[in-house]
Amino acid sequence: MNIPYILSIITFFPLIAGGIPILFMHKEDETLIKRWAIIVSLIPLALSIYLWATYNPAAGLVVTEEKLWIPGLDVYYRLGVDGINLPLIFLTTLLSTLSIYYSSHVVKERVKEYFLFFLLLETGLMGVFVSLDFFLFYVFWEIELVPMYFIIGIWGHERREYAAIKFFIYTLAGSVLMLLAMLGIYFTTGTFSLVALPGKELFGGNFALQSLAFWAIFIALAIKVPSWPFHTWLPDAHVEAPTAGSVMLAGVLLKLGTFGFIRILLPIFPKIFHYYAIPIAILAIISIIYGALVSLAQSNLKRMIAYSSVNHMGYVILGIAAAAYATGTSGTVLVDRATALNGAVLQMFNHGIITGGLFFLAGMLYHRSHTYDLSAFGGLGAILPAYYGVVAFMSMASLGLPGLAGFVSEFLVFRGAFAIIPYIAAFGVLGIVITAAFFLWKVIQMIFLGPVNERWRDMPDLRRYELISLAPLMIITLAIGVYPAPILNLINSGVVAVLRMIG
Repeated sequence: MNIPYILSIITFFPLIAGGIPILFMHKEDETLIKRWAIIVSLIPLALSIYLWATYNPAAGLVVTEEKLWIPGLDVYYRLGVDGINLPLIFLTTLLSTLSIYYSSHVVKERVKEYFLFFLLLETGLMGVFVSLDFFLFYVFWEIELVPMYFIIGIWGHERREYAAIKFFIYTLAGSVLMLLAMLGIYFTTGTFSLVALPGKELFGGNFALQSLAFWAIFIALAIKVPSWPFHTWLPDAHVEAPTAGSVMLAGVLLKLGTFGFIRILLPIFPKIFHYYAIPIAILAIISIIYGALVSLAQSNLKRMIAYSSVNHMGYVILGIAAAAYATGTSGTVLVDRATALNGAVLQMFNHGIITGGLFFLAGMLYHRSHTYDLSAFGGLGAILPAYYGVVAFMSMASLGLPGLAGFVSEFLVFRGAFAIIPYIAAFGVLGIVITAAFFLWKVIQMIFLGPVNERWRDMPDLRRYELISLAPLMIITLAIGVYPAPILNLINSGVVAVLRMIG
């Protein structure tokens, strides 16, 4: 990491070098705006790859920038990188670049505003992942809310205003709870530092106040995940959002919640998290089974994929809850705890890659047919062989087929969770079975098999720009499935540091 202020550059470059110049471009210069947005998005992507290549896992958490920001409140502009947030930094830059590139071919209205909001969204999302000060974390947490609201509300489908308002109100309500808890932590410790807070006695050791703060932050994070029963905003937001908006929503924004579990709740509230780990694990199991069952019942392709995110993010919460429940133990359970948490972090990354690809594919089908109704299709495998192949590949990855990325992370989660909370984890296996059912029946069979619907006889197969948008996601999905060691070694370095922090 020889580039000074590399995290600041990755975070703010999309807004400063992309968004601000676009403000001064004429709205009629759509080609220039699109090309400039693509070029600008490539710089953070290249820097995130460089950061990954040069990061030394043995270094642990590296604070790269630290400046006093608000002296009276001891608020620091503090950024850092470790094995947990580095894959998410790369995921954010990759999906942002692919989304902007894809959007440059399909967005025709209010182009200037669209790409401005998208670049602002990338900055907001990135800021959450790199922040090591709770105040700064909260600022970026709120910033990313604004562009996503407008992306859904302006460029979405028929009920876009309703979906955007519902998304905004849900997440803002959670943010208020987080703000109150954050202030309570500050008044009892005198610091917002996410580096210094682990190990500090909060609220004078008062269990009730610690629990109240824990659940306030938990609910704010769970809304973003989203975990059952805080998930009801998600299907509407996904169905009404434009394709690239859904990709970023599922691929990156949902990870803010589970990342907060690991960056904030687990290190700062280890004893409280341990105490409530079983109820949280039960919520995770409900999310897994409920999300899979509701996906199975859907007739709308995009809504089905949206509910599958509730299912797959439940695995992440299960892994984190298992690791929290094992806090304070010793012996082989330490390995099981690390295994479950490694699986949870890898599942965050894999879900972003796989489900991001699925939402791209859903959008590509919609642009051809102008419907998400699964019953309207049939026999498309003979008409769209390339599209069929890619959908089958990403569907198999999502249902956990060995040899693809989804299997590795889900296996690690269950390997760790079965050793720690076996009776709870056993119910989670039902989610895998149901997931296979809805992908094979709802996607493969209803869309691609059976007699050809003559209505779609002239539907074109994948175009070049669509293949370019999908190819990196397919390559990463296969690479992690075949050889996961490089990313797991990176993630494990961050997981071990967190587990040492909490004892």
